Amino acid sequence: MSSNALSELITYLEHISADVKRIEAEGEIALAEGGQKAFQACLEKKAKLLAGLAENAWVIVERLPEDAADGVAGRLEQFSMSASTALRLGSVFFMTALLYPEDHKPGDPNDLDAYIEELRKRDGN
Repeated sequence: MSSNALSELITYLEHISADVKRIEAEGEIALAEGGQKAFQACLEKKAKLLAGLAENAWVIVERLPEDAADGVAGRLEQFSMSASTALRLGSVFFMTALLYPEDHKPGDPNDLDAYIEELRKRDGN
């Protein structure tokens, strides 16, 4: 599957991933400086960004070929639903764990980065 829409989606998701990493880094700095509230605010910012992922990407997803759009939309909705649940629960632990599988090791890609790589392979890049 190769399309301008897929390339555009990959670029969009790369930007989201970079924002998530920046927010997580800010949160780690805040936590190291003893700022639990600032850390939590960063996690909430991360979760809100991810909660809006499916909706904000919809304009791109709807331009994908029909056979791909449903699967992509479903995957993005999973990211968004997890983040929305974390926000609804107000769980710092859940927000910290967003995008990270239980067996995640430092240096391994998070779930969003792994999905971006999967999309790159479909796009032929």
